[in-house]
Amino acid sequence: MATRAAPSLPQRSHPLARAPIVDKSNGWLKQAWSRGWLPPPSLDPEELWAAAAKSLGAQAGEAEIAGRNPGDVADFRLRLSELTRAIMAEADLNPIGRAMAWGQLVRVIRNRLRFGALWSGRPELLATKLAPPIIVIGHMRSGTTRIHKLLAADPAHSATRYCDASHPVPSFPDMRRLKGAIDLMMMRRINPWIDTIHPMASGEVEEELGWIAAALNHSIYESQWRIPSYSAFSEARDPAPVYREFARMLKTDAAHRGLADRPRVMKVPAFSEDLAALLALFPDARLVLAERENDAVLRSAVSLVANQMAIQCDSCDLGWIENEWRRKLALREARMGAALKGWNGPVARLNFDALNADWESEIRRTYSDLGMELSGEALALMSREMAGSEDGHHRAHSQQLAHFARSANLSG
Repeated sequence: MATRAAPSLPQRSHPLARAPIVDKSNGWLKQAWSRGWLPPPSLDPEELWAAAAKSLGAQAGEAEIAGRNPGDVADFRLRLSELTRAIMAEADLNPIGRAMAWGQLVRVIRNRLRFGALWSGRPELLATKLAPPIIVIGHMRSGTTRIHKLLAADPAHSATRYCDASHPVPSFPDMRRLKGAIDLMMMRRINPWIDTIHPMASGEVEEELGWIAAALNHSIYESQWRIPSYSAFSEARDPAPVYREFARMLKTDAAHRGLADRPRVMKVPAFSEDLAALLALFPDARLVLAERENDAVLRSAVSLVANQMAIQCDSCDLGWIENEWRRKLALREARMGAALKGWNGPVARLNFDALNADWESEIRRTYSDLGMELSGEALALMSREMAGSEDGHHRAHSQQLAHFARSANLSG
């Protein structure tokens, strides 16, 4: 059967390149704010909270605390204060960046309150018993997405969908898949290269990054904005409140979708940084460690972060991004190693190059290492997953990295 070519993309000539629509949107927003057509969005934490809580009315106070202990409630409020302070002081956001920051943070607060309202009426959701999860651990750009999707293709397992990660509160009727598709359509308009870096579809398997971001873990925010003080604050803080909220969201999703009895295949690169806290909540987990040569991980990570940051800031510093993510990767490596020293549960290791060379043999070995049975049906579905990825945009990312390297050598 002939391979279907992916639609062509505009050239990404530099890691900090951005689509023309970004500059047009910046100009329009700046004019709208200066002429009073629209009010500039406030990033004051109290005003963000008021905007998010408006739809819940008098229920908002109870919704903030329902299902959560006082420490977790206080942790979120403190994180919100520190994050907004860092954004205002350090991020140097352009107009579209400021609008996007406002939209993200209002959504996070609103979802937190909506979860509380749900748990207040249905506390049994938080008592959902989960099957032992399978957790993919590794740096971003180390092959975790491929491993995640292969393991999630096994019908004996369950996984989070993009629409669940992006819109985590169950709705009745459930319109999240449509909402996720609309989100992605808008995202691709602003960032036409997003699928070369991380392919996404509303109903397909997705990492749970949005779920730890919902408790204001720093990972998603530091990959968009230059906020070193918030990174330092959050890195030094106990991540347990973040992962307790994550577990509550996981139980709710599993109960709503009827998946609690199937092991959830989960992955977020930030898990490596917080592995000790994660394993304290899931002591029966099976771990899959993704491994790749450090320089290749760094190059790809810098490309990802630069792509996100350039949209929202006009003064991005590629050298700063590279130094910061070299530090981040070293921190995650050290914390992951420390957590694994005290771990006695099942572990499989998957090397990026070995997986590329012979994915089926590596997956068979992984199942054996984890004490799991690999069915013929699962293997067939994994083969379909691999075949479907052959013509995806994501394969263009390695070509972009090669182009950036050549350009750097010529300019040097």
